[in-house]
Amino acid sequence: MDQIADLLTRIKNTSMAGRYEINISHSKVKEAILTILKNEGFITTIEMKEEEGKKSIIAVISQSKTPSHLKQLSKPGRRVYVKNQEIPAPLRGLGTVIVSTSTGIVTGKIAKKSGLGGELICEVW
Repeated sequence: MDQIADLLTRIKNTSMAGRYEINISHSKVKEAILTILKNEGFITTIEMKEEEGKKSIIAVISQSKTPSHLKQLSKPGRRVYVKNQEIPAPLRGLGTVIVSTSTGIVTGKIAKKSGLGGELICEVW
């Protein structure tokens, strides 16, 4: 199962339904993506919970800046890798691209500044 696609679908469906709280299973990749979305203002709070030995993440979507477009760029069947000069800027820089680099999962702007390329994970605006 593709955990990134599941995360993005849950965020999209929750915001479309007019709800704001998401409860998802924990992984380091999901936590890193949600942290970036929080820094960009799409998510207000992130909480880690552990019940009966299973970790979960509870995230609250921002009511003022809800993501209207979430698209997974790299999929398990087709990975998309780019050099730092080729990192896209969606909506002419108003959107956010999340990139997995050798130093971790960061936004496209940070990857360009650091001179790092990597795997494109998703784009959000």
